[in-house]
Amino acid sequence: MCLVPFLLVAPGVDLTLEGETMNHERIHARQQLEMVWIFFFIWYLVEYLVRLMACKSHGRAYLNLSHEREAYAHAGDPGYLTHRRPYAWLNYLFIHPE
Repeated sequence: MCLVPFLLVAPGVDLTLEGETMNHERIHARQQLEMVWIFFFIWYLVEYLVRLMACKSHGRAYLNLSHEREAYAHAGDPGYLTHRRPYAWLNYLFIHPE
């Protein structure tokens, strides 16, 4: 879990083997910085509650959050942050829930 400037990791996790996970969390770090941190978490919580009502499942609600969709979609692209546009997560906001 990313809480800029910290990355909280479960004990025993070897991040050197988790390139996509690190990139996913770097994307979240960028999202948090551009939203002045606190607004990221307010938005994240409100969107989660809306998605939870729509999806009726924690797992589906989480995976359909716009911030998570962006991070998962680009986790495998190590160069993504070099060409990412600010507030790119907005492109994932109105995609129909899966």
